[in-house]
Amino acid sequence: MVYNYTAKDFKSDQEVRWCPGCGDHAVLSSVQKALAELSIPKEKFAFISGIGCSSRFPYYMNTYGFHSIHGRAAAIASGVKTANPDLSVWQITGDGDALAIGGNHFIHAIRRNIDINIILFNNEIYGLTKGQYSPTSTKGLVTKTSPFGTVEEPFSVGELVIGAKGKFFARTIDTNVVLSTQIYMEAAKHKGTSVIEVLQNCVIFNDGIHDTIAEKDVRDDRTLILKHGQPMIFGKNNDKGLILEGCRKLKAVQLGENGFNEKNILVHDAYEPNPGIQYMLANMRYPEYPVALGVIRSVDGSTYETDVREQIEGIQKTAKIKCVDDLLKSGSTWSVG
Repeated sequence: MVYNYTAKDFKSDQEVRWCPGCGDHAVLSSVQKALAELSIPKEKFAFISGIGCSSRFPYYMNTYGFHSIHGRAAAIASGVKTANPDLSVWQITGDGDALAIGGNHFIHAIRRNIDINIILFNNEIYGLTKGQYSPTSTKGLVTKTSPFGTVEEPFSVGELVIGAKGKFFARTIDTNVVLSTQIYMEAAKHKGTSVIEVLQNCVIFNDGIHDTIAEKDVRDDRTLILKHGQPMIFGKNNDKGLILEGCRKLKAVQLGENGFNEKNILVHDAYEPNPGIQYMLANMRYPEYPVALGVIRSVDGSTYETDVREQIEGIQKTAKIKCVDDLLKSGSTWSVG
C-alpha cells in the first residue's frame, strides 16, 4: 500500500525548544522527510530516546514515542522491537547518552543485531548539562570539566560499531539534509541494527566543532561522500581520490599526478562482509584524509528478534507443556492432605 505522507504529517503539535541554530533542527527535518518516503503507516513508528538535548526528539514527532532514562534508550528500544517486531523502531541518542553511561547497552544492541535504527547525535560535548567533555571530545579540548584540556582518547563511533560486529554504519553532517534523508531511508530498509552518526553542531557549548570539514568553502575537499559501486573520488573539481597502499593503508592522491587516474581509485563496496576497508574508511580523519560520509557498511545478518521468534516457534512444536496447567502438573507433584 502507498501512503501519501508528507514531512508535515510527522510533525507534532509541540513547540520545538532547541536553541536557535542547533543542528538538531536539521536532523528532525531530514528524519521527517525520510519517513514520508517509506510507505510505512505512521502507527508503525516508535521513537525511543534517552537523556540529552537530542532526546527531546520524540515530543516533536507525530508517532509513538518513549522518553526513557539516561543511557537506557537501547535497552528500551530492544524490548519494544522484540515484543512487537512489526514496528519500525528508532533510537535517538547523543554521544554522552550512548557512549558513556549507555555504552554497554549500545554495543550489545549492535552485537545482537536487533532491527532498530540508532541515530547518534555527535557534537563532542555534553550540551544539556552545560558543557562537560564527552567520550568523543577531541583530546586536549578545554571544557568546564577539563579546564586544562581533556587527557582522554576519544571514541571513534564507527570503530566502536564495527568492533561490536555492526552490520550497518553510516555518517552524515546535520547541515546536509539531502544526504541525511537518503541515509535514514537506507537505514530503515536495512534488517538489523543501523547506526547513523550525525556530526551535529552545538551552538552554545561547542560551536563550530565540525567547521573544519563542514564549512561550505572547504567541505568538498575535506569530505568524501561514499556511494556503493562508485570510485571514491572527492574534491571541488573531483580531482582527488583514495587508493589502497600496500594492502594495509588508504592514501589520498591527486588525479593526474604520478599516473593516477580514475582507474586506480578504490571502488566503494558497502556490502563487503569483511570490514577491513570499511573500518579504515570509518576512521579517516582530516587533514591526512577526507572524512567519510554516507553509508560506509551495510551487510546482511540474522536479527535478534527473528531468531528469538523462530526459536520459540520451534520449541512450541515439540514441547510437552502447552499451557500453565501442564507446567504446574509436570515434574514432582504431590497432594497435601
